[in-house]
Amino acid sequence: MASSKTVLSAIFTASLCFTVALAFPAHHEDLHPVVQSPPKPVLSPDYYKATCPQADEIVVSVLKKAIAKEQRIAASLLRLLFHDCFVQGCDASVLLDDSEEFVSEKKAIPNKNSIRGFEVIDEIKAALEEACPHTVSCADTIALAARGSTVLSGGPYWELPLGRKDSKAAYMKLANKNLPPPNATLHRLVKFFERQGLDKVDLVALSGSHTIGMARCVSFKQRLYNQHRDNQPDKTLERMFYSTLASTCPRNGGDNNLRPLEFATPSKFDNTYYKLLIEGRGLLNSDEVLWTGRDPQIAGLVRSYAENEPLFFEHYVNSITKMGNINPLTGYDGEIRKNCRVVNKKI
Repeated sequence: MASSKTVLSAIFTASLCFTVALAFPAHHEDLHPVVQSPPKPVLSPDYYKATCPQADEIVVSVLKKAIAKEQRIAASLLRLLFHDCFVQGCDASVLLDDSEEFVSEKKAIPNKNSIRGFEVIDEIKAALEEACPHTVSCADTIALAARGSTVLSGGPYWELPLGRKDSKAAYMKLANKNLPPPNATLHRLVKFFERQGLDKVDLVALSGSHTIGMARCVSFKQRLYNQHRDNQPDKTLERMFYSTLASTCPRNGGDNNLRPLEFATPSKFDNTYYKLLIEGRGLLNSDEVLWTGRDPQIAGLVRSYAENEPLFFEHYVNSITKMGNINPLTGYDGEIRKNCRVVNKKI
């Protein structure tokens, strides 16, 4: 009897499975598993450990000579990283000159007569090519130069993920769209950063890069003479600071005259930038609105960084690492340019 029940049970189970199979036939992909492509390589601090272990040493060697010759170049090289990563990702597109296929990003409004340091990048790249031919990309060269410039100016060191490849095109129109102007409002700044996947902490921390470097009068003259299109100065400017700026930047002419972005310790990467914002002595509108823009979180970060330099350095390292990971080309995407100014010739 037990044996008969076992047989009947087996017959019922087989019948049920057959019925289910008819009602829910297997899809084609169930019969033939999809072969997935291998995951894209991720950036790594050890990327050149076997192929060019001396890469950072070479970069820093060139940087020391360049900064000794002109202190301002440290900030210029750090700025190159921002202007590269905010346009189609960190791919060295900012370094490309005009070609028959595209217009250089150097001609974009935020970059024209503004970004600099290309000759130092050329020198670094030439030294890298001599030591490790066709190994270190221009995109990684920018990133290494930015870190080296920060450290040599007294700022923090960070583990730098490497392995970026170089783009084969420039994106001038995108540069005009994605790079924040110096007169941007706080609301617009937040939107510019959000577009890159960066948040308010990143905005405030990365703005601290303006602790070193210079700006042309044309970048902040509006604040001195016509902030709200009423022929009046920006009321948030501290009075003595306003007078100092006006003496350097007259209402008419002098657009290319230079002022330190942070006048107290202009060559030292520190937290003085935030202290001056609280005093009403931030240079660019896009600097001062971090304090005056009526955003409690952002203003709170400004105060925190002004009071706590280690906290600023910690957040800065996190944010610049995050920015350096914006849409990098890796693996078989892109190329390793031999000359950072031009795309490699097709063989």
